[in-house]
Formats: sequence, structure tokens, C-alpha cells
Amino acid sequence: MCAHSGKTRDFLLKNIIIAGPSRAGKSTFAKKINEELGCFVISLDKLAAVFDGAYPQLNIGLNRNRHETSDNLAPFLGHFLGAFSSGNGTVYELNLRAHDIKGNKFVLEGGYFNFNMILPVLKMYGINNLKDSFHLIGLVQNRKTADEFISDFRKHDTEDDWTYGFSENELREISEELISFSLSMTEHLNKYGFTVYDTSRDREQVLSQIIRDITVDSI
Repeated sequence: MCAHSGKTRDFLLKNIIIAGPSRAGKSTFAKKINEELGCFVISLDKLAAVFDGAYPQLNIGLNRNRHETSDNLAPFLGHFLGAFSSGNGTVYELNLRAHDIKGNKFVLEGGYFNFNMILPVLKMYGINNLKDSFHLIGLVQNRKTADEFISDFRKHDTEDDWTYGFSENELREISEELISFSLSMTEHLNKYGFTVYDTSRDREQVLSQIIRDITVDSI
């Protein structure tokens, strides 16, 4: 067993899923987990970009129809999470126990999750309840107004951010969409057993608290 400040993941019993809308702090928190718990970070945005480049016919890509991308990505995520998070049984003639590596933990972060479609696939791997096999972390911003989102865009955006250089009207439209999506995402995450944290205020303190919660849950 180790303290969460140590550079090891051996004490973690489960892989970690971070889900939520844009700008809620998913990538920032995934980097924090990597630094403090040593987990390998897998970005769902990067996976979507890879599919878009390799298999454009699958209609999986960034900044397209979010529901379509989430639906088309769901079968892959179900099999990926099942194969890499289960050490039991045999699936498609693959002995999962033989490929199980103790302490080999990852964190998958992103917003393109359709757990209605993912969970039936996971059941093939003996995972009937997400919470039994994963640390489920939801990040949302349900206490922010559109004006506060716009202010944050103006204050923190760099050339690496997709909203960089947008007009006031464009940012307002994006902000209103984020507010609506955050509320609907919260409902979806609660349904599947996620512990949902609001990062509208004091983000760094909230993220540090989640690390402590994960550590306690793993003891």
C-alpha cells in the first residue's frame, strides 16, 4: 500500500473512467492522476481522432454530431474496457487471465460515452456493474452561468484551445450548449453510478479531494 503522493499505481484496484462535458477539467485531472498515482492516460478525443483518420467510414470524429460519435464509438469502448479491465474468463478464445497484469492501471477520460450501449458489451467480459470494475469520476460545471463561461474562455484560452479567437456571440452559443449538456450528462452519469463532482468553483481543491477519495476507496 502506498500514499497517493508516491509514483506507483500498485495500490489501485480498478482502472479509472473520467467523464463529463468540455471544460470541466477532465484532461487536467487525468494529468494529475498520472503525476500522483502513476496511471497511464488515454484520451477519448485522441481515440476519436485516430478512428477518424484510420476508418472515416465509421463516422467517429471530433466536433461532429456528439450523439453519433458516442454511439459509433460505444462498441469499441465496451470491448476495450472489458478486455483491459477483466482478468476473468475467456472471450473470443482469448484467455483474459493469461493476459492480466497486476498494477497495470489506466485512466480513460473524455465526453463521448454512451453507457447504455457500452454496458451490454462489458457483460460479455463478466462486468455487470461499472462501479465494481472502475473508479467512476464525473466532472461537471452546473453552477456556472454563460457569462462566467465566456469570462473563463477569454481569461484562459490559448492557441491550443479550439475556442481560441471565437467571437462573443460564438462563445455565448457554445456556453449555452455547455450548460445544457452538463445538466444532461450529470443525469446520465448518476444513472450509472458515477461520483459526480462540480468544478464550477475551486477546481484545484475539488480535484485534490477526488484524489483523496480514490485513494481511500482503494485501501
